[in-house]
Amino acid sequence: MTLTETMLDMGRAAREAAGALRLASAEERSAAIRAMARHLRAHAPAILAANAEDVAGAKGMIDRLRLDETRLEAVAAAVEEIAALPDPVGAEMARWQRPNGLDIARVRTPIGVIGMIYESRPNVTADAAAICIRSGNTVILRSGSEALRSAVALHAALAAGLREAGLPAGCVQIVPTADREAVGMMLEGLGGAIELIIPRGGKALVERVSREARVPVLGHLEGVCHTYVHASADPEMAASVVRNAKLRRVSVCGATETLLIDRDAAPTLLPRIAEALEGCELRGDPESRSILDMAPATEADWSTEYLEPILAVKTVAGVDEAVAHIARYGTGHTEAIVAEDAQAAEQFLDRVDSAIVIWNASTQFADGGEFGFGAEIGIATGKLHARGPVGPEQLTSFKYVVRGTGQVRP
Repeated sequence: MTLTETMLDMGRAAREAAGALRLASAEERSAAIRAMARHLRAHAPAILAANAEDVAGAKGMIDRLRLDETRLEAVAAAVEEIAALPDPVGAEMARWQRPNGLDIARVRTPIGVIGMIYESRPNVTADAAAICIRSGNTVILRSGSEALRSAVALHAALAAGLREAGLPAGCVQIVPTADREAVGMMLEGLGGAIELIIPRGGKALVERVSREARVPVLGHLEGVCHTYVHASADPEMAASVVRNAKLRRVSVCGATETLLIDRDAAPTLLPRIAEALEGCELRGDPESRSILDMAPATEADWSTEYLEPILAVKTVAGVDEAVAHIARYGTGHTEAIVAEDAQAAEQFLDRVDSAIVIWNASTQFADGGEFGFGAEIGIATGKLHARGPVGPEQLTSFKYVVRGTGQVRP
């Protein structure tokens, strides 16, 4: 078969499987997801061997790409958590009666066929598959070339779980090639099969998807996240939160990339925070550099997602200036304030227009697992349909179910 024939065949299989999955009960889908987790563990040697080949050939982002026994167990455990989540399909979002006696309910329904295009994170293969099954959607996965061996091995385990549970193989499929033409075909919708595209990766990928897609897109461009240290911040908390927000894992989209610090507190707090950030390169505005020796920040630094141990630092005059800076340079992902002043914190939480706003905690809590979703298919920074961590509930649409007793419209 040609690549075009292969991709169109995958679209048809996904569409057919979507009909069967829609009829599966919540418990049948839960059983399938639990079986997927078991087979991830059973296939561990093959998955880790494939991942080692990917890592050996990688040119960057090794931390994102690498799997070991501990990380693979975490992937399987996250899949099990998804199996235990409340099932969104068929849930009533609202119900009311009209004066004419009509009973109207808004009910959650699957979207249908999801196209997932992602880069160097192998765990996305399992997370996306489990979340889609939980929400009653089928999915076509397209991994980047740097993680393709890992993704194919993970998919083999997931497919074995689906077979064990008696669900169609078309519920979760993976594009078996790194050919970029396959992405273009998915963006065109595979003959009307794909109903939503979700990109997860770097700026170039997401921009291409947003530019070329002929079907709706749910995604985010970048995570230029900010932590704002207010003058009222507890010094020990500020140092701990900023360190974790930046350095826990520098390659995740929820990592803080810019530190904003109140002018009044900077002379005492900034040196303490910098000490906690040992090993991190700081790039500051003139006022920050007058307090602490660091490289000068350029205009580009304020809008850069480093994904490295580099942090831009800027002093601000208070909440107003912090919010204005975030509005100008942020990407709508995640912002945090460290403050003991509750009024200042509430102003920040209310006025910052990002998908996730946090008070006195690390921006690295921007994660579906930490939100209780089990895992996530991505962090949506748009304002339509879904925003923030995208879990099973966010991958549903709805329909109106109207029950009557013979009413006719006058």
